[in-house]
Amino acid sequence: MFVFAAGDALAKLLTDSFHPVQIIWFRQSGLLFGVLIILCFRGLSVLKSEQPALQMSRGVLVVFSSLLFVYAVRHVPLADAVAASFVAPFFVTIMGAAILKEKVGIRRWSAVVIGFIGALIIVRPGMGVIHPAVLLVVLAAALFATRQVIGRLLADTDKTITTIAYTALVASLLISLPLPFVWQMPASLNAWVLLASMAIVAAVGEILVIRALEIAEAAVVAPIHYTIIVWATIYGFFLFNQLPDYWTLVGTAIIVFAGVYTLKRGRLRKQTQPTNTDT
Repeated sequence: MFVFAAGDALAKLLTDSFHPVQIIWFRQSGLLFGVLIILCFRGLSVLKSEQPALQMSRGVLVVFSSLLFVYAVRHVPLADAVAASFVAPFFVTIMGAAILKEKVGIRRWSAVVIGFIGALIIVRPGMGVIHPAVLLVVLAAALFATRQVIGRLLADTDKTITTIAYTALVASLLISLPLPFVWQMPASLNAWVLLASMAIVAAVGEILVIRALEIAEAAVVAPIHYTIIVWATIYGFFLFNQLPDYWTLVGTAIIVFAGVYTLKRGRLRKQTQPTNTDT
């Protein structure tokens, strides 16, 4: 979440000079470069997947969720956009129960409801306080959550490197299609440095998320997403002189409380599950 927030801050910086499609293309290029190196050394066997359709679907979702978020942060302060994206873990919990058949009790369902109330406080629909583009963040969060659940499904059959490879190849191919129509050559060394840095941190964040979902259940990993608000607020203050308002902080606090509770319940359930001692 620390490196994802850094990538989001860099993307917001670049929206003044580049089209969101070009920004996302560079974000994907870091991951793509690493995958191409791996393919050179390991060969095409890396791409052997038991669920290629799911792999390609995840790559498509990466593009659209990223584009929606970058479009949004053009108009919405970084911390507010990140706070609105906090609905993603609740989408993961819902889909984890419906698709992955993970056990989610009444207490965690209550936390999901409370979390969405917090999200409504942040967005305040119809009040005109936050730019309507914040709704794009909510949609991006839903797509991001779907990516996470798909990553968990793929972890049962495919290796981490296979998922990373498909994500990089499919997303890079898809975002390259409209690129010639919006391309603008970076005019300074500083622009190149920002674009390259964004590519690197985006690749690192993607790899870490995939690995985390291999280790633990989606419903348990999801609440960790909330820690990104700390980094986003810091980046927003120092880079854009922006801080979230009172109600955004209230809504964020409600969501974080619900998320931490969900995390603790998930850990407690795993600790109390009986273990199989048969030999």
